[in-house]
Amino acid sequence: MKRLLVAYATKHESTAEIAQLIGRVLRERTGAQVEVTVAASQPDPTLYDAIVLGSAVYMGKWQPEAAHYLREHADVLSTRPLWLFSSGPIGDSGPAAGEPGWEMPEDLLATARSLHPRDIAVFAGKIDPSKLNWFERGVMSVLRAPAGDFRKWDDIGQWAADIATEIVSIIPNLSTE
Repeated sequence: MKRLLVAYATKHESTAEIAQLIGRVLRERTGAQVEVTVAASQPDPTLYDAIVLGSAVYMGKWQPEAAHYLREHADVLSTRPLWLFSSGPIGDSGPAAGEPGWEMPEDLLATARSLHPRDIAVFAGKIDPSKLNWFERGVMSVLRAPAGDFRKWDDIGQWAADIATEIVSIIPNLSTE
């Protein structure tokens, strides 16, 4: 059986929920064994036929565990079908909304591009003030960041479905069920 990995880093579980949806869609659409896990667990990328890696973006940066995974395993990731995603922009602000063409945090952009991912997606995030610490609430107040869930589940599901279609076409002996 073919194996797919969805690894992620999250701060307040919003990105974990996105990763779970991606994993569920991949499982349903490919029939492959799909592992959804935190990047901090350092899953061995050589065990997988394709990889999706994502992270929450805070202060314009990926979470350290996802950034480390991307850099640490770049040699293997460059040999696998790879998709990357970021989660975090909210409302009408944030890197994706404020900077046309933004695809990755600047400190990871060269590394990401060198791996030739099949796609890089940016999804809106979620801000639940009850899950923020005092500093994060202060930053949110200063930036006048809106609270709420801005994730577009249909868009995320469609992105995952597109990945599944591509995986089925590029990985031998893998067919939809």
